[in-house]
Amino acid sequence: MSCIAVDGGPADVCANCGKGNSGDEGGVKLRDCTACRLVKYCGVDCQRAHRKQHKKACKQRAAELKDEQLYGQGHERPEGDFCPICTLPIPLPMDEHSVFEVCCMKRICEGCEMAAHKRGMYDCAFCRTPCPDNDADRLAMIMTRVRKKDHEAIYFLGQQYFFGELGLQKDMRRAVELWTEAAELGSIQALFDLGNAYRQGYGVQQDMAKGVEFYTKAAMQGHAESRYNTGCFEEHIMGNHDRAVRHFLISSKMGHKRSLEHIKRAFMAGIATKEQYTHALKGYRDAVEEMKSRDRDEASALMKS
Repeated sequence: MSCIAVDGGPADVCANCGKGNSGDEGGVKLRDCTACRLVKYCGVDCQRAHRKQHKKACKQRAAELKDEQLYGQGHERPEGDFCPICTLPIPLPMDEHSVFEVCCMKRICEGCEMAAHKRGMYDCAFCRTPCPDNDADRLAMIMTRVRKKDHEAIYFLGQQYFFGELGLQKDMRRAVELWTEAAELGSIQALFDLGNAYRQGYGVQQDMAKGVEFYTKAAMQGHAESRYNTGCFEEHIMGNHDRAVRHFLISSKMGHKRSLEHIKRAFMAGIATKEQYTHALKGYRDAVEEMKSRDRDEASALMKS
């Protein structure tokens, strides 16, 4: 797709009046259309004059660029999804396969936690800080890191307000405020919980579009659950099954089981291709295999017994 000057000239001239870049006789400094990058203009007046002619192509290319970012980024899980001790990705959902330490704000996989206990170590397996045995001390540790603007601590404090834990009164509005601050400081998990809050109206006025916006930001940074939720929005709300499958394919390859199940159903319904399901299944199995360790298998078996 391309939009060229009105006189049929090259694309490196003003799309409206045909003037070339500086350096040529009578040239001016041209600027790209910021939305699509397809054409250049010598000034605002020419851009406005050409808007009606360019609008359709611009809108289409802008959507293509947005999709290139949406589907081209976030294929790898973020650093926070990896156990800092064994350095392996933590199985999903992470809450069921790890412990969160308030002393250092690290998530330790169940395998490394069990291995530490077997060696007689009951302090934090990562930083060796004695684990607090009451809510007041846990909250004090969290607040120490909150005051230092630790985004994971701010996010975790938001969770405590959301559920009314550690002696705090349940306050969803305060939780959203903290998650917003944490997200601005770089917490991917906070983006996900903000998506949940706006999608369901927890602590804020319900706004599905804004919820999906937060999911999308998290998905583009490798958050598998956000990628899955974005796919569900495309599938169930928008009816865009092809777009949904593209999302589920990405999160399946991260080891997200429900995404694989969605692709399987889509394949059975003739929406996803056999090739897509095969890629999703292989990617999922590879991801699951990458998350395995002897310690984790032993911890899992112990919990089931």
